[in-house]
This record gives sequence, structure tokens and C-alpha cells, in this order.
Amino acid sequence: MNSRWCSSLKFILGGILACLEARAEPDWTQYRGPGGTGMAPDATPPLVWSETNHVAWKTAIPGRGRSSPVLLGERLWLTTALEKNVQRVRIRSDDMQKADQVALGVVCLSRADGRQLWHTTLFEVENPPPVHWLNSWATPTPVVEPGRLYCDFGVFGTAALESATGQLLWQQKLPVDHQVGPGSSPVVHSNLLVVVRDGTDAQFVAALDKQTGQVVWKTARPPIVASDGPLKKSFCTPLVITHAGRVQIIIPGAHWIAAYDPATGGEIWRIRHGNGFSIGTGAVFGQGLAFFSTGLFQPQVWAVRVDGQGDVTGSHVVWKSNRQAPDISSPILVGEDLYWVSDSGTITCVAARTGELRWQKSLGRSYLASPILAGGRLHFFNQEGKTTILKPGPEFERLAENVLPGPLTATPAFAGPCIYWRNDTHLYCLRE
Repeated sequence: MNSRWCSSLKFILGGILACLEARAEPDWTQYRGPGGTGMAPDATPPLVWSETNHVAWKTAIPGRGRSSPVLLGERLWLTTALEKNVQRVRIRSDDMQKADQVALGVVCLSRADGRQLWHTTLFEVENPPPVHWLNSWATPTPVVEPGRLYCDFGVFGTAALESATGQLLWQQKLPVDHQVGPGSSPVVHSNLLVVVRDGTDAQFVAALDKQTGQVVWKTARPPIVASDGPLKKSFCTPLVITHAGRVQIIIPGAHWIAAYDPATGGEIWRIRHGNGFSIGTGAVFGQGLAFFSTGLFQPQVWAVRVDGQGDVTGSHVVWKSNRQAPDISSPILVGEDLYWVSDSGTITCVAARTGELRWQKSLGRSYLASPILAGGRLHFFNQEGKTTILKPGPEFERLAENVLPGPLTATPAFAGPCIYWRNDTHLYCLRE
């Protein structure tokens, strides 16, 4: 066997092994990863990074968006908005932005090197409704499964595409008045794509047929008594769980948290949490309890049992905490402990079953992205681009702090050895 042939064989085998390794890497197919839990226990991300350290690749993203990337196989996708003439304005009491036009679409990149493979425009909107300055016209995170990608832009529309080519399969519109822009991400369950529309004018949950985009069911949210439409809005992503053999879709909203039967859309149970609204946090589930935040004006974190039927406000609330609860960032459950970070940057750790305080630590600044557990470490991301990495446990223990250019609003994706970290201009792949 000559040396040239051996070298060629080694090169071919090396390429095959590299492809197999890439395909063997875990996927991150929806907001906060598999099941929407924020957990990537088998990931092996770097502990430290910077603009010049452990950046495998960095790719400029056309337009702007604050959705998270999703990953499947050798590709990743993220939604974006090409904007014309963006202006910062004050509307009522809100810090808003308006534009003359936005082109809403999705970008597909190579997971290996960040190369752009295609960019498809789905909706072109003249004089779009304004969105909050902390939001964008492309904030909901898409969902990917073999062969298909589902993108939701709230009032602007929902679409399904071929994930390999970007070819449009169907479009659907279920409009409401978001007031400050869309925020709820869709989820897939069985043959359904579930979307939330908690607007100022109407509040409902809908399930679309994945193949056609047609509405399978549409369920009104529990009644909200409020003097003003903006006090009825919310932005929560559905959480699909199975408890005691029963599948439920749990979705917090203004005044209520409710669970739905995914087969019919029928409401299973509801709990009144007060007058909270504009909730950006999603629920998490474990130990028979759903944990969620109640939103403005005075957010609390609640733990409720999920084995109820009907209105169980008086019987199924296990504990409540007003300790620096978040409006936007979602909590995370790690073993026996629940963690959350307030919008102003205070991290709280409590016993999940009782709500008893373990510890609390202020990091300062603004935190909008949700925490992620990866490689046995907790990651908290502030809006300026700093990631604080902690060791989970009964005491506060900081392992590292890393900085990339902000602003950071999108929750990063973790898979295998990589972190996929998005700011307003670029997507980074971070790895050892």
C-alpha cells in the first residue's frame, strides 16, 4: 500500500468521521431547547470566551431579530427582519420603535462554519405596527423538525417552510393587537403547531395543522376584567408536559394560568394569579408543579399543582414568592432547586417544593434572556452581553464571567460543544 493511497484513505475516513460527529451532536429545535426546559445536561460548552477566544465562527446576520437560533443536523435557522427607516419614539408610556417597512424572513446557516445557505422572505409589511424598543419585529423563536421549519411572527403571520430549501409550504394569519410587538414562540405537538395570541383586543390559543396551516382548534383564554386593553396582553410560550398520563399545554397569561388538552383545545384547569399582565416568562415543570411569573405590576413567582380540573385557584397553589421575580426571563428548575433572574439582575435560588430561599445575589444591569443549564453549569445572560456562569447548588458560586458585544436579548442555544449566541448584528459559535 503506497503512502499516497494511505494519505488519501486517511483524508476520506477523517471526513466521514467528522460528518458522523457533526450529525451525532444534539439538536436544539425550539425556544429553550428540547421540551422548552432550558436544559442541555449533555452539552460540553467552553467555560470562558471572548471576542478573540473560543470563537469557532462569527457570521453577520442580515436584518435584525431577537429570536433564538434553532438547530437540527448540520444546519441552523433564525428569523430576522429587514427594516427601513427605524425611529425610536414614545407612545403612551412605552419606549417604542417604528419603521416604514419590514421584510420578515428566515436565514439558514451551516452549523459547521456559519455560511449562509439561504434567506427567504415570508412577509413584507408596509408601516408595520410599532414594537417596543426592547423587542423586535422578529422575536418569536421558530421550531424545526425533520424536513420542516415553522416560523411565527405574531400579528404579521405564521409560515411553514421546507427546512432544506426555504421553500414556502403554507401561510396563516391570526391577528391581534400585541401593542408592543410579538413575543410568544410556537411549539409543536404531534400533528399540531400551537400558537398564543394574548393581545390587547383578543386573547386565545390556537392549534394549526402542521401540514396545511388550517386552524384545528381555537380556545378563548379565561375572562379578564381590566379597565384598559394593554392590561390584558401577555407573551408566554406554551409548555407541553405529561403528568400522571395526561398531556397538557400550560400557558400563563394575564390574570390566569391555564392548561389545555392538546387534542381538543379544551381547558383542563385554570388558576387566578391576580391582576398581573404583560408576562414574558414561560412556565417550567417538575415534581408535579408548574412554576411561572405573574408579570406586571408586581411580579411574583408561583408554584402550582397540575393535577386539577376546572378553577383550582383555592386548592392548587403551593407557594408564592415576591423575591425579585422576573417580567421577561423564564425560571429554570435544576434538581430540587428553582432559579430565576429579575429584569434588574438579581438571581434567586429557592427550594422548588417549598419556595424556601436558598440564596440571592445581585449582578446588576438588565437581564432579558432566560438562563440555561449546560454541562452542569448555569448560564445567566445580561443585555450588555455578559454571561455569568454559576455552579448549581445551595450557595452562590461564580465560575466565570465572559463578555461579547451586546445587545443580547435572544436566549442562546446550546448543543454538543457549542454555544450559539446572537446579538443584534451577528451570530457567534463558541466552542473549545
